[in-house]
Amino acid sequence: MRSSTYKTQFVCFTVLVSALFFLYAFCGNSSAQDFKTLHPGVEYAHVDQKLGNDPVKINLLRLDLTKVRLDVHHAFEKALGVEPTSEIAKRNNAIAAINGGFFRKDETEFSGDAAGVLTIDNILISEPTLGRIALQIRNGNKFTEIAMQHLRFGGNIWWRHEELEEVVKGINRERKSGEVIVYTPEFGKNTKTDSSGLEVIIRGKRIVAISANNSAIPKDGWVLSASDGAASLLRKMKVGDLLRPAWSEISDGRPNMSGPPEDITNGVSQLLMNGKIDITWEREKASKSFAEMRHPRTAVAKLKDGKFLMITVDGRQPGVSIGMNLQELAEYLLSIGATDAMNLDGGGSTTMFLDGKVVNTPSDKEGERKVSDAIVVTLRKKVR
Repeated sequence: MRSSTYKTQFVCFTVLVSALFFLYAFCGNSSAQDFKTLHPGVEYAHVDQKLGNDPVKINLLRLDLTKVRLDVHHAFEKALGVEPTSEIAKRNNAIAAINGGFFRKDETEFSGDAAGVLTIDNILISEPTLGRIALQIRNGNKFTEIAMQHLRFGGNIWWRHEELEEVVKGINRERKSGEVIVYTPEFGKNTKTDSSGLEVIIRGKRIVAISANNSAIPKDGWVLSASDGAASLLRKMKVGDLLRPAWSEISDGRPNMSGPPEDITNGVSQLLMNGKIDITWEREKASKSFAEMRHPRTAVAKLKDGKFLMITVDGRQPGVSIGMNLQELAEYLLSIGATDAMNLDGGGSTTMFLDGKVVNTPSDKEGERKVSDAIVVTLRKKVR
């Protein structure tokens, strides 16, 4: 009996200490509520916060999804390439925008390839990876619907009259040894593959040609490409064969939407779910340093009242803004009324564009980083 009492007292003490630390760490939270209305359905707040004794600068956009719409746009409206968030926003006449998902950052011709799921206008441009969290967007006539779910890839195809499961390993990315990859017109003019494989070219639902490598991608079709041992299936295919896509994003459950999402971009990791902190970086196979070190962060969140938050946290600027780790970011979002939230690409990519200019301070010495995609905010057109 005495042991049970001690355990209860210890638990209560631990909860109290955690609560006091939380209040100390995020002192001055009331400033987070000082939003200014800039456009119908668009409110903005800049917050100077203290994380312990260290400063952190936060930018918040609070959006009424009955008055604005959200769209994901890739750099240059293609599957590859990088472009500043501000340029993507300006090209699409955006009121506001933030950088989107993770992507391949190098100097190769594959730079800008989404490092995870990317769907734009109902077209799957890049496949989900590692079951990571994704932001799903559906713009209805009267309001925009949002969901956050972990997605995986189902790489099926129909050949002749049989569905072949888990054949395709990726969409619109560099083909690796032993892989079957699909290339669509969004990838560019050619597949950029070497001579180690075999490719079949499809128009409509029929194979129209068979090629060795670097095939031209038809504007009204796609290319199925395989290398090394994976090419054995393609060697059985013939010109004229029926071949059609059956690949898709597969979620843990049905998204709470009236229909399929139009746009999807990737993130790492989930932060909040159903009003509770639920950080999934380990499940999503992210590194411990990514999760636990303080970095610049970009995130999105749903609020209790149905509004939508876009958030940037500046970092890597000692004495000015130190950034946050994922736990701190989740705690902060929970403290200002978020129920569901996820982390997007951050670090030097973290950017918020508003009314023609970048309103945060990107951490790269060169200034605003070029990114693969952005989440763009525009005013909703009135339906007559």
